[in-house]
Amino acid sequence: GAFCIPLYVPYVLTGRWIFGRSLCKLWLVVDYLLCTSSVFNIVLISYDRFLSVTRAVAYRAQQGNTRQAVLKMVLVWVLAFLLYGPAIISWEYISGQSIIPTGECYAEFFYNWYFLMTASTLEFFTPFISVMFFNLSIYLNIQKRTKMRLDVFHEVHNQSFTEEVERSPEAKLSLKCCKWEQKESAETLNLSKSKAQAAASSSSLDANELLATGSESSRKPKCCSKKSCKNSASTLSSEKRVKIVSQSTTQRFRLSRDKKVAKSLAIIVGIFGICWAPYTLLMIIRAGCHGQCISEFWYETSFWLLWINSAVNPVLYPLCHSSFRRAFIKLLCPKKLKVQPHEALQS
Repeated sequence: GAFCIPLYVPYVLTGRWIFGRSLCKLWLVVDYLLCTSSVFNIVLISYDRFLSVTRAVAYRAQQGNTRQAVLKMVLVWVLAFLLYGPAIISWEYISGQSIIPTGECYAEFFYNWYFLMTASTLEFFTPFISVMFFNLSIYLNIQKRTKMRLDVFHEVHNQSFTEEVERSPEAKLSLKCCKWEQKESAETLNLSKSKAQAAASSSSLDANELLATGSESSRKPKCCSKKSCKNSASTLSSEKRVKIVSQSTTQRFRLSRDKKVAKSLAIIVGIFGICWAPYTLLMIIRAGCHGQCISEFWYETSFWLLWINSAVNPVLYPLCHSSFRRAFIKLLCPKKLKVQPHEALQS
């Protein structure tokens, strides 16, 4: 923007290029290079998001590999230059003559339909399809993971109380304790009944008291009661449910984060298509009919729309993703990320 627009505005207003042939070529190289690199960077970022969602473990293991990240970024700029740069610089020398009249500034291949079709395929159609593929793959992967995790959560959440008790060693021990006490109480009750029947001939009142004593002892086990067993199992069940809910919350947070990534990519892809498709299509049609079938107004509109995409992208990324916001703050305002020692002590 700082280099290309100030040179292009006088050209549009006056209809004549007044800055010389050498500066014209430099302007063309920079303009094509920056616009193409903007597209290739969108593809690279989309691919990076694709790996972070579909291959999370391998992606996290390589996060500290700065050399590989720098290599990818350098490769983007090299490919962006090779697509148009050599053609802009050497086209007239290869063809043997220049077709650009005096006072005009555009690339020698401006009306070469075959070259523009090939270049547009590499610059717009292939990146656009690639970014759509990455975004769609991310969305489908998120949908699949959401379904699997929710199915597992509901399956565990809907388990009955009996199943949870049977799986718990502590609950099994409590149930064994209760069964043992009930058995001991039953034996005590039978013994009491025998003694009562033996003493019935002497005194019916004493037998009734003995039977009452046996009943009370059967209702009061020494180790535990049914209520304590149930409370123990219920406590264990609550702990399990708290753990399940905690795991579910973590999973939902991760899925929500992945969905935000997919939405941010969808916004970037949509704006990329809106800004680039009109220029690409009009450029191909214009080359096919040698500029006779396309109005100059619509071509200029699509050209400025193309530049707007490069201006919007740096705003879109921080708005759509927190990691980009931190990166921009780190680059533009590094002091905000530094915590002073005295401030840390005070806090």
